[in-house]
Amino acid sequence: MKNKLVIIGMPGSGKTTLGKMVAEKTGKQFIDLDDYIVEMSGKTIPQLFEQGEEYFREVETNACLEVARRGDLVIATGGGVVKKSINMEILRKDSVIVFLNRPLSFIMNDIEVGSRPLLKAGKKKLLTLYEERFELYKDYADEIVVNDGKQEAAVETIIGIMIKNSLC
Repeated sequence: MKNKLVIIGMPGSGKTTLGKMVAEKTGKQFIDLDDYIVEMSGKTIPQLFEQGEEYFREVETNACLEVARRGDLVIATGGGVVKKSINMEILRKDSVIVFLNRPLSFIMNDIEVGSRPLLKAGKKKLLTLYEERFELYKDYADEIVVNDGKQEAAVETIIGIMIKNSLC
């Protein structure tokens, strides 16, 4: 039985912001997977990436395994969680996966690249990541929610998905 909501999408799509809002409105615990990784490893995301992206992805897989053991959560993943199919297999076992699809032009207008290791080359890297990941997001998603306007509308749509799937 499904007992978690997992939000996937591009960096800057609003996964954490909307995930927190959804969790608050539904009384669920919220976990930002990147924050969980920092807590679990004792290192920042940039520090983990200094050891290579593959190393970071292994740590991310371990975090997926740990949060998958818990129920009644809203989880915002890092944007690259879809790059390893094992991560999505772990998460989808008992979760409804929502792809938060925010138009790339919106993301480029307001994303801070400084704290995001894969974007240190600048905003142009976003286009590369988008082309690399967009189909993966669609393939892994149970539902797609467009985040192109008011946050509250996207939150209500996500809560509707949770109700439909008996998550709240």
